[in-house]
Amino acid sequence: MIPVRLPAASATLLAILLAAAPASAVELESCTLSGSTGVAAIEARCGWLSRPEDPAEPNGAAINLRLAVIPALSPTARPDALTVINGGPGGSSVDMYADMVATFAAIRRERDILILDQRGTGASNPLDCERLEQADLDESEASIRAATEACLAELPGDPRFYTTSIAVQDLEAARQALGYEALNVYGVSYGTRVAQHYARRYPALVRTLIIDGVAPPEIPLGPNAALNAERTLSRLFERCRNDPACSDRFPDLTMQVENLDQRLGNEPVQVSVAHPVSGVLTELEVTRNHLLITLRMLSYAPETARLIPLIIDEAASNKNYVPLASNALRVEKELTGAIRFGMHNSVICTEDVPFFGELDIAALEATYIGPQQAQSLVTICETWPAGPMDDDLRQPLTVAVPTLILSGEEDPITPPEYGDMAHAALPNSQHLVGGGQGHGVIGRGCFPRLAAEFIDAGSLEGLASDCVDRLAHPSFFLNLMGPVAIADDAEEAP
Repeated sequence: MIPVRLPAASATLLAILLAAAPASAVELESCTLSGSTGVAAIEARCGWLSRPEDPAEPNGAAINLRLAVIPALSPTARPDALTVINGGPGGSSVDMYADMVATFAAIRRERDILILDQRGTGASNPLDCERLEQADLDESEASIRAATEACLAELPGDPRFYTTSIAVQDLEAARQALGYEALNVYGVSYGTRVAQHYARRYPALVRTLIIDGVAPPEIPLGPNAALNAERTLSRLFERCRNDPACSDRFPDLTMQVENLDQRLGNEPVQVSVAHPVSGVLTELEVTRNHLLITLRMLSYAPETARLIPLIIDEAASNKNYVPLASNALRVEKELTGAIRFGMHNSVICTEDVPFFGELDIAALEATYIGPQQAQSLVTICETWPAGPMDDDLRQPLTVAVPTLILSGEEDPITPPEYGDMAHAALPNSQHLVGGGQGHGVIGRGCFPRLAAEFIDAGSLEGLASDCVDRLAHPSFFLNLMGPVAIADDAEEAP
């Protein structure tokens, strides 16, 4: 499938014309942002930005995009707002901000926070694919293809027009509508692709750029996911081997995972477990896919990665599948609805899968995830229509915008090497790596303060980043009570 590609010169001209065109005003009303869990209560001003679904047909069908403004605490706010862009592809930026509000608190003192749910995500004409999500546990090609066709038939919009190249036009329209002179742009994961492309299209309108867990434009999302995840898990096992307490408690994690993978692949296990979110007693047939998704998603953050050896050992040695089942249920709950898979497919099938080349099946089969994930994307995109893509979208970003690049040392999806690639191409950038950290580090340690100082100064000069060196791996859980220090205390208590 070949996406519709817009030549760089034409795309740049289109961006200039769009920047010069007046944007329709947006009426904002008081609202409360509740985040992905519904627990947060962030007071904001919300509204709807009307945009043509197909930018080439301005008088055609329109879609409404949700935006929110969290006003600066200062009565004299700076003219440049911060905008926050979620990843996925398919995640809601509004929900992400509400979930991470404390991270951006210092920035909000002087600046408004402008958040736009990217088209197809959140409440911005969301493109859901519930049937395709259900097919995630069925690896058959026929099932995936049937679910893809069913999803396409039920979408509320034309999936061709939900790509990155169009999304950056929406963000610029939001900036114009609200009258900000410029934006400070933060993007995480796939959101770094959007952030980078916005800076490519509108460099004069980007005051500062922060990209966290970098997705380099030149590397397609998908074929390296299993390889990167395998590397992170192998490094975790290596750290356990080098930790006397962990190596003594879990002497052969690699063999245990292999045996557990084979055991669950041959015969799923029925488990009764209190749901970790609702507390309701839940029956779950634990399958190999539950093992894979749990290992992968727990490795995204150091607090959950430290549980992996114990979860493996409990299931493999003691046939106690409750920790595995409980974490699988929690992960599934967090993922359900968090990603709009229709929008996800529109991006991946236009900007990534056509550039996979021939998959290295042998290398993928050597990973614990295997080749199925990448092969499923190829199957989906055989049916999913490709949309517009700027000709230079996949080129390295080289603008002179001050750019802070953040990576986690143990990121299982966008490793620090990806940040190095961005740093090599960006002439005015600095790359900071959080030791022992996973995917998306801006909320860790001193990173919130560094981000606020960087944005306040509008420059990397004098940014004191030595504090990043103090980040480290947390201790492994050695039993169900916790890490060794907590376990020892528990044993000594009367």
